[in-house]
Amino acid sequence: MHARRSLLGVALAGFLVAAASGCAADTATADGAQVGSSSSQGSSGQPGVAGGSLRIVASTSVYGDIAESIGGDRVSVTSIIDNPDKDPHEYQATGQNALALSKASIVIENGGGYDDFIDSMLSTAKKPGAIVVNAATISGYDQHPADGSFNEHLWYDFATVSKVADELAGALTTEDPRGAAFYQANALDFSQKLDALTAREKQLQSLYAGTGVAITEPVALYLLDAVGLVDKTPAKFSEAVENGTDVAPDVLSQTIAPFADHRVAALVYNSQTTGAQTDAVLGAAHAASVPVVAVTESLPAGQSYLGWMTDNLAALGAALSQ
Repeated sequence: MHARRSLLGVALAGFLVAAASGCAADTATADGAQVGSSSSQGSSGQPGVAGGSLRIVASTSVYGDIAESIGGDRVSVTSIIDNPDKDPHEYQATGQNALALSKASIVIENGGGYDDFIDSMLSTAKKPGAIVVNAATISGYDQHPADGSFNEHLWYDFATVSKVADELAGALTTEDPRGAAFYQANALDFSQKLDALTAREKQLQSLYAGTGVAITEPVALYLLDAVGLVDKTPAKFSEAVENGTDVAPDVLSQTIAPFADHRVAALVYNSQTTGAQTDAVLGAAHAASVPVVAVTESLPAGQSYLGWMTDNLAALGAALSQ
């Protein structure tokens, strides 16, 4: 997916009109998948409460699934980006998105420039009191390093995801104190499952630390770093692919060269971004019989976050063992 595209086409004024008119009609639906309990207006009349459940808006289904894991049937979650074909960098938010946001008690975003449409809507929202859970802020990583190297794909960093889960449990407890024990128990269960994934990372690290790999984009780089793998791809290549710009011929040659002499043990390939240059790298890997691990930015349909990451680690381990 192409990063850091401008969202100047977002018509914020239209959002406010849509939200204002939509609040009178609860039959309007948000542009995004809903999981959890019903999103109809609760008898309490609180804007953030739906059918007795807290309303949560997540920028993507990755964070929506995490919210569902923590909130269970006490929450109603709307994920704005719920389709792998939608690119958060280029997403044009709608009036229905603004309506969903105006009714939310909690908003979850990745931050760090990944899903700026959320901040744009929050800046003009009619309901500014929603609790915002921002993964980039929670991560503690420098979001704007001098070399521009901040990796915004934070859901591949289990330490950050664990912090997000804890922050979300706290926000849910603030909004719904009666559910405190329920939220804390779910957060503990989720964190323990994350610990199992972290343990698998450490197991792979003990076997393969220092092994060279190639990437097409830094999508899974947090996970690769945790395993101790060394990215042998020229930064100019992965940056160009991520930003949707052309790769210079000499950079492409430098990217392909490690496959022929097996300086890399695997290619970790973003299957959601294709083009002549990524196809050339994929072809070089196949020609040299270097295993390919396909990863994605978006949560695959029908998958949970934990199941998805379990599969990613299994695929990486299988590739490295060849």
